[in-house]
Amino acid sequence: MAPTFHSILFDGPAATEPVDVAGEATGAFADLHLDEVVTAVASGRDDDHLGPLFRTPLGTADAIRYRHEVFRDLEDGTLLEAVRSFGQQMATIRGRLTHAARTTYVLDRERWLLNAAEAYGAAALELHGRLAQAPLRSRALRLARDQLAAYTGSDAFTMLRADTERMQQAIRSVSYRLRISGSKVTVTRFRPEPDYTAEVLETFAKFRQGDRSPYEWRFNEGSDMNHVEAAILDCVARLYPDVFRDLGQYAERHGDFLDPGVEGLDREIRFYLAYLDYIDPIRQAGLSFCLPEISDREIEGRGIFDVVLAAGLARAGQPVVVNDVDLRAGERIIVVTGPNQGGKTTFARAIGQLGHLTRLGVPVPAERLRIPVMDRIQTHFERQERVEDLSSKLEDDLRRIHAILETATPASLLVMNESFSSTTVEDQLFIGREVLRRVVDRGLICIVVTFLDELTALEPSIVSMVSNVDPEDDAQRTFRIVRRTPDGLAYALAIADKHRLTYDAVRERLGR
Repeated sequence: MAPTFHSILFDGPAATEPVDVAGEATGAFADLHLDEVVTAVASGRDDDHLGPLFRTPLGTADAIRYRHEVFRDLEDGTLLEAVRSFGQQMATIRGRLTHAARTTYVLDRERWLLNAAEAYGAAALELHGRLAQAPLRSRALRLARDQLAAYTGSDAFTMLRADTERMQQAIRSVSYRLRISGSKVTVTRFRPEPDYTAEVLETFAKFRQGDRSPYEWRFNEGSDMNHVEAAILDCVARLYPDVFRDLGQYAERHGDFLDPGVEGLDREIRFYLAYLDYIDPIRQAGLSFCLPEISDREIEGRGIFDVVLAAGLARAGQPVVVNDVDLRAGERIIVVTGPNQGGKTTFARAIGQLGHLTRLGVPVPAERLRIPVMDRIQTHFERQERVEDLSSKLEDDLRRIHAILETATPASLLVMNESFSSTTVEDQLFIGREVLRRVVDRGLICIVVTFLDELTALEPSIVSMVSNVDPEDDAQRTFRIVRRTPDGLAYALAIADKHRLTYDAVRERLGR
């Protein structure tokens, strides 16, 4: 009996399709642009299982480290190439099996199945051989290596390989001759005939000018058999009844040759490869990714950035500004203030992304990161008012924040962005203070983007961070977010911007 393969994604038996629990009820996935990460990772792969995997967080530090170990092993270029090769071979096998299931011609289906089984046996043996030679440290890949050794040494796999090789030799022994006369095609067994190639070449040698161009015809493996080809194949089968009878029996015996464990291994390998492919162009642009260290409560990040923004800027060849973040012992809330368009929301979004990506056990966009495992990540971003809603925008905001705080725990992360902006400044300040007091009571980590500088002095657990401007030009944003006391200008700048009274806006109007 073939072994039951251990998952290389989860520290246990290979999992079935994961359940999406990534904060969809509050729109956190969209607010943090994580939906764009999932779309980009799965793009062009035709992999329905990848999306749920990237939306399903892990719950413990050890589960996260289990994946970290695999990513560390894959830093070995030789091993990564071996895993990629296996993935490409399995993609070819799936394509052949899809073709076999699609064709309406029995003999064509049986040959596609035979070719798929041959490639499958070679792929499994090659991966086992290359894993056996690699200095593996991860628990997951060591288990995969040992289980592949057991599987490729099993009676079932040995029989599949032997039957496949024997059947391929029999198919290769089939040769036939076609005579085409008008619309009539005659199929007979091939008989040796004189080869006039040398005489023909010698006769026409005197007309030869320059080197000959090779004229070769290669059949497209993915092409479908048409009815003429199917009729010819039927004739060939009648000429070699024993071979094609054996092919039919082979198909019945090995129709489900794909081992669920090897198939699951291939599916889970795609998770690692898809993510590495996604971040590779960003790395090539000079930005860093790291495997985060799991902390109890503190957050310490160096060189963090919004991965979605970075992916777009990397494609355009534009630079990306990175920032640092610190939440030390006793600190739970970061209030980010400063002028509009200064990178505040991007900074807050980056921290939310770090929280989710850490829970996936993948490399995160940072030079270095220590972060706790969040049990949930929620957002409270400004929503557009909908005419069909009977409640006011403020009422909707309050209902949403109430629902979030009801379910929040000390292990939760909340990202708030310009919340309660539909009311007066006095009301915003009152509501903001009440919300932050409840955040403090529940002990969760919270990132608040606001122009209300007064919120930074509410509690000792609050850290003030400010979006910097160029000291030589207040209108020039640096997109650097630094830890310091606010200067009290955030609200004034927001009002000036709203009424087009900033220096640049006034200068533009005067210049008309």
